[in-house]
Amino acid sequence: MAEWRQYYQNEDDEVEEDEEDSGGDYKISGRDSLVFLVDASKEMFIKSEDGETSNFDMTMQCVRSVYTSKIISSDKDLVALVFYGTEQSKNPRNSFKHVYVYHDLDSPGSQRVLDIDKLLGEKGAQFAEKTIGSGETSLGEALWCCSNLYSDIKLRLSHKRLMIFTCRDDPHGGDGAKDRQARTKAADLKETGVVIDLMHLTKPGGFDVSLFFCDIVSPPEDESELGLQIEPCRKLEDLQKRVRAKELKKRSQSRLTFSLGEGVNLAVGVYVLARTATKPSAVKLHRDTNEPVRTKTRYFHAHNGGILLPNDMKRAQVYGKKQIVMEKDEVDEIKKFDDPGLVLMGFKPMDRLKLHHHIRPALFIYPEEEQISGSSCVFTALLLKCSEKNVFALCRYIPRRNTPPRFVALVPQREELDQSQTQATPPGFNVIFLPFADDIRTLDAHVGPTASDEQVDKMKEIVDKMKEIVHKLRFKYKSDAFENPVLQQHYRNLEALALNMLEPEPIEDLTMPKVQMMDARLGPLAQEFKDLVYPPDYNPEGKPAAKRKTAESGGGAAEKKPKAEISEEELKNHVANGTLGKLTVPVLKDACKQFGIRTTGTKKQELIDALTMQLSK
Repeated sequence: MAEWRQYYQNEDDEVEEDEEDSGGDYKISGRDSLVFLVDASKEMFIKSEDGETSNFDMTMQCVRSVYTSKIISSDKDLVALVFYGTEQSKNPRNSFKHVYVYHDLDSPGSQRVLDIDKLLGEKGAQFAEKTIGSGETSLGEALWCCSNLYSDIKLRLSHKRLMIFTCRDDPHGGDGAKDRQARTKAADLKETGVVIDLMHLTKPGGFDVSLFFCDIVSPPEDESELGLQIEPCRKLEDLQKRVRAKELKKRSQSRLTFSLGEGVNLAVGVYVLARTATKPSAVKLHRDTNEPVRTKTRYFHAHNGGILLPNDMKRAQVYGKKQIVMEKDEVDEIKKFDDPGLVLMGFKPMDRLKLHHHIRPALFIYPEEEQISGSSCVFTALLLKCSEKNVFALCRYIPRRNTPPRFVALVPQREELDQSQTQATPPGFNVIFLPFADDIRTLDAHVGPTASDEQVDKMKEIVDKMKEIVHKLRFKYKSDAFENPVLQQHYRNLEALALNMLEPEPIEDLTMPKVQMMDARLGPLAQEFKDLVYPPDYNPEGKPAAKRKTAESGGGAAEKKPKAEISEEELKNHVANGTLGKLTVPVLKDACKQFGIRTTGTKKQELIDALTMQLSK
């Protein structure tokens, strides 16, 4: 029974962990939680100088953005929305005055997004005034209420964060008793592991953080964390950027030992800075109840139908017409090259790193002082020296157990700050994966037809016309400036269905060129060039018509060709020469059916193994 539990230990238990391609030995357990604590005073509803949006409306737009992003990326996280300084009171047991819990700490959903929509715009301000109102302020009571929200949650929380949105740097107006109460409750929250952040908004005369909130917010957890920002947020983009940098805890996909030489080791965390965004996989539902169904896998014996335990199955590899059977421990030993980690091999000038060496998205490493004391000091010294001498570190990289080693280039990256003194680029090393000699191919260049002088002259006219457009198309590429239109349309459709919208919001495809402007600039030149290059009546955008056989050439309805059977002698020759892999999957399937060979799978290698084992007897 213990073997069964070990084999199927994760079937009924929901375990949250990274994907296999991106994960290491460091797994994430528990859920993230985020509480928005929003000031509902009258000052928050005053419109900005341009008269467009108020601080309250800007905050609600930011909260809605976080709700929708949580639904897409991490719908199991917990989010809450609490207003303080209100006229009405609504909280568990109504123990706190002038505190209104709009949303309890729970997973985000479509109904919560609809509730936030009621607070947006001019109508939202009127709805908020009617529903929650503006009254006295006691931040200590609000923090106490948030503490109760956390204590009422029975789930395991891996990260707890509280964000305060306000435009008042002295919320209690000099009331010392309320200030002391707020500082005490903030200290209690920090002791329980809650990280308190301040998202202060613009106000006339400037926001002075040192008056009160410098004692409320949490200090940076480490050097990579953003500390207290001095400049207030004036625009929605700035607020969303600051919240996005704070809302998620920076998690390393693995923690490894970086060996610089004999006895010199430091600990680093490996981070994924960029990952391909894909559509979520479809969830299988029961046709009668619409409940999610789970897939269970069982292995059965091919002849007697008995259930196979893990210790009943072995792995084999055909070599020299013999089937080499191996135990699981032997397979693991063969796969193991060395322990996971980074090993310094040497240094190379930066000009030795070529553009075609980039074969997959890079990783990022940062020191882990908690694992090995002194790692930050050694890491910083190595980073500065590599940056000064314009060299990269060549290392051997093994991400986890039983994985083959790779050569990587550690490219130094200095810290950069933007205009608001927010960290735009973190300090550390970019891990560039280098190709092996087998990964680089030499291809024969395709030789096309040579253009005539007339065609060249016509293209020169087009280039002269397009010079201004081409000059405007030159820009510094930033990946965050272009959204995937397919993914955006997919999520807009889901959002429209969930929020009962008549139609999804339109998206702007920034990947499409400005065709109409180009056509207007070119005029008839484009058509004249096509007439010179393509034959008459040729449509380059059309699909070629399918060719049909005439009756004279044996036409009529196309007849299916009978499947070509392969003889046993031919199969044995393929087995002896090791050329079964040259046959296609349909041919291998037909051969198995032809000779009555039963297989447990339909993959090509499984078919080859079954045929080899049967015909080698």
